[in-house]
Amino acid sequence: MSTETATFVDRTDFGLRDPLRLLSLVAAAVLTSSYVNVLYEVTTIVGGSNDLLVLVAATLLVSTLLARYLSSWVALLLAAVMLVGGMWFYLQSIPDGFALLLQTERVISDVTALMTGLSILRVTKASVWAMAIAPGPVFLSWYFVMQRRYALGALVGTVPLGLFVLTGDADMLLTAMGVTAAAALVGFGELERFGATLGQADLLTVVLATMVVLSLTISVVPGGASNPLFSGRPGGDTIESNLLTADEEVAVLGSISLSPEVRFSVSANSPQYWKVGSYDRYTGGGWVRTGESTLYTSSLAAPEGDSRRLVQTFEIETSRMDTMPSAWKPVSVRGTQSDRTRVTQHDGIQPLGSLREGDRYTVLSRVPQTHPDQLRSAGTDYPEHIEERYLQLPESTPDRVGEFTTQITADAENPYDTARVIEVYLETEKTYSLDVERPDGDIADSFLFEMDRGYCTYYATTMVTMLRTQGIPARLAVGYTPGEQVADDKWVVRGLDAHAWVEVYFPETGWVQFDPTPSGARETAETQRLTQARAAGEENVDTDETQANATTTTETPDTSTNTSSNNTVSGPDDERLSEILGGDPGSQGTSNASTPPDGPDGAAPEDAGGGIPIPSREQTAVGLVALVGMAAGAHRTGASKRAYRALWLRWPHSGTPKEDAARAFSRLEYLLSRHHGPRRPGETPRQYLARVDADGDARRVGTIYERATYAGRVTREEANEALSLVSEKVRDATPLLRRLGR
Repeated sequence: MSTETATFVDRTDFGLRDPLRLLSLVAAAVLTSSYVNVLYEVTTIVGGSNDLLVLVAATLLVSTLLARYLSSWVALLLAAVMLVGGMWFYLQSIPDGFALLLQTERVISDVTALMTGLSILRVTKASVWAMAIAPGPVFLSWYFVMQRRYALGALVGTVPLGLFVLTGDADMLLTAMGVTAAAALVGFGELERFGATLGQADLLTVVLATMVVLSLTISVVPGGASNPLFSGRPGGDTIESNLLTADEEVAVLGSISLSPEVRFSVSANSPQYWKVGSYDRYTGGGWVRTGESTLYTSSLAAPEGDSRRLVQTFEIETSRMDTMPSAWKPVSVRGTQSDRTRVTQHDGIQPLGSLREGDRYTVLSRVPQTHPDQLRSAGTDYPEHIEERYLQLPESTPDRVGEFTTQITADAENPYDTARVIEVYLETEKTYSLDVERPDGDIADSFLFEMDRGYCTYYATTMVTMLRTQGIPARLAVGYTPGEQVADDKWVVRGLDAHAWVEVYFPETGWVQFDPTPSGARETAETQRLTQARAAGEENVDTDETQANATTTTETPDTSTNTSSNNTVSGPDDERLSEILGGDPGSQGTSNASTPPDGPDGAAPEDAGGGIPIPSREQTAVGLVALVGMAAGAHRTGASKRAYRALWLRWPHSGTPKEDAARAFSRLEYLLSRHHGPRRPGETPRQYLARVDADGDARRVGTIYERATYAGRVTREEANEALSLVSEKVRDATPLLRRLGR
């Protein structure tokens, strides 16, 4: 019994004195951090990153302490309880969460979606989901590592990492590091179990480093999230392909182009922004639409406030279209498309499948009817679910965004005036351009302080972010501007009409449209592109109706306070806004729109010298791993020893006279051993020098060494003499050392 107990305790000790045990623990920590990092990145966007780290740290501590006392079956049961308990906690945090368990098809659909690329960022209450999923695998994987069952620990750790690879949330770097750490855990662990030494682990280190470098420089996974085989953007990098075929996620790109091809025509009694969808979760680099869509079965709810009825009939004019535009707010879909429609959690409509050329559908919308005075008095009594979803900002959002927004909106007394000040500031202080370089870091912060130009995605993203810093619910909306009017009640819409704008929530009214992008510059760019396409004879640019109006420019709906045509309530006749801004809201600059702190016109000071390019995270990781691999390879081949020996021979470290005398004789002895063999056991330095028939200089070094070692008396001059004599012999022996491989 005592023997078994002693063995059991030995299997669960830290064993930090054993280098291979230490390397195994480091590998286990890297594996754990690879999948925990995915959850951490999610929580830095949706909130709760510190809580997650505390939870993971506590789980590791508990696992370490209990590994001495729990059997494997009990540990498995405890991990299962953690996972089930976490999922219970998650389900009770979302509306009708437990009811979902009874919907078998929905459960299967959700699991399938996760396995085929549904990002965790799209999960409702993603922070709660992350906290629920983390403890189980962390506890069980670390338990097995502490038990020295390294293969099981690696297996458990790679399960969540594999899941996050499938969801597309684990990038190439994390995946490579996690997989390599799992291999290192098994390799170093098995070497430790079989009593190997650290010197025997260098070959494994070389193999592991090679795995990482190759995996990060040569992609062999077709269609992976970080390097997709098919981009899903048949139109190329156009505004339309970026905003409207991105489905549930929108990334903010750099330079972008316009597509002049006709997409659809719409018959209605007034022009509108033809909305395709909206996005609620801002990641700092793009947008995500959370929540799942459901099948359309009946009419949708009308807006909270006053609205007017608008019927629109859409006809598809392109070979394929994966979106379903409509005026906000749609309440019903008619025709054959009504049974092929999905409804998002943001009350948008989407086609079930693709629409083809010639397809028609009719949408009944209730367009909100609002007035500035009504919105000024709407108050801030926001529903809890609105605040929770539409005030989210990444934890990494710089404080200066909120501070500057507070500064320019200091005289605004209500959310409406705040929104108008931000809208006008961006419209007048930034220049519209499709030719921009995508910045690093937070897009809104970069556009506000470091860029002087951009296009609609930059404008809308920045305005939503600024509004949320002030506690005003807002979201990104995407779709098309009205297009080219070809009759009193008909418009033709092209790819170049794709657009992004802002929707702001007002109590008892609902979502109201704002557009901070300068309309004049945008329309000019669209007209120029259309003219160019017509001159070049590009296909699908015109219909029979538009060909007759080839000189007509693209129309944008009136953005005045007259809301008979659309639900945008901003406009130059807003007298209250003029009072706040101290002048014409449509003029360049405002009294409160002071210059951002980083430089004139919101531009950061330029570095005249250009500077040294900073390597990316992936480049840094590859470099570090390659260095480790080269170091292990050098140790394996003996190159590191030879390099050290060369430095030791040529540049001895200076110390006391006694130390320098001993160091000089050590170098001399090494030189003599390369030709005559090493000193024999029990052989004194004098006997060795006599046996190898050393010359006078070598004997002089031996005499100085004996005096320093046995008599304890040596001067600085004598020590320097010994060092100098040996240095001359090193120079004379260099050709021989090279032939002998040092």
